[in-house]
Amino acid sequence: MIGRATRGRPPNVFTTLARHRRLFRAWLRFAGRLMPFGTLPRKDTELVILRVADNTRCAYERDHHERMGRRVGLTAEEIARTPDGPDAPGWTPRQRTLLRATDELHAERTLSDETWAAVRGELDERGAIELCLLVGHYEMLAMTLNALNVQLDG
Repeated sequence: MIGRATRGRPPNVFTTLARHRRLFRAWLRFAGRLMPFGTLPRKDTELVILRVADNTRCAYERDHHERMGRRVGLTAEEIARTPDGPDAPGWTPRQRTLLRATDELHAERTLSDETWAAVRGELDERGAIELCLLVGHYEMLAMTLNALNVQLDG
C-alpha cells in the first residue's frame, strides 16, 4: 500500500517503522498532520526539517528532505546553506527566525523570550505551536532513524 501511495518503492523510513504496525499507523497520522498537511508553508517546513537533520546528524532525514525541499521551491543555495545555521548570510528575516527557533529548541529544549517574540512576529499562535511540534517530531524521528540505522533510499 505504501508503494502505491509513493508511486514506487516505499521509503525505508516507512518499511522500517511499519514493522511495528500499530505505532506506525498512529505515527503516520500525526506526522502527516505536520507535513504535508500542516498549516505552515511547505518551504518553511522543509527548511526547518533540513536544519533538524543537520543538528541531529541524520543523513537519512537530510537526504530525503533535500529532495522534498527542491520540490517545494527551496533553492539549491538555501539547501546547501542550512548547515551554516541562522547566522549565515542570505536568509530572509523569516527564515532566520525559523532556523534560530529550530536551533534553540534543539539545544535548549525551549525558546528564549526574544526568539519567541520573533516567532510570534512571523507566525500566528497555531503556527508557533506547530513549529515547536514540527521540530520536536523530526528530532524524535531523527533519533529513531539514526538508532535503527535506516539506510538511505536508493
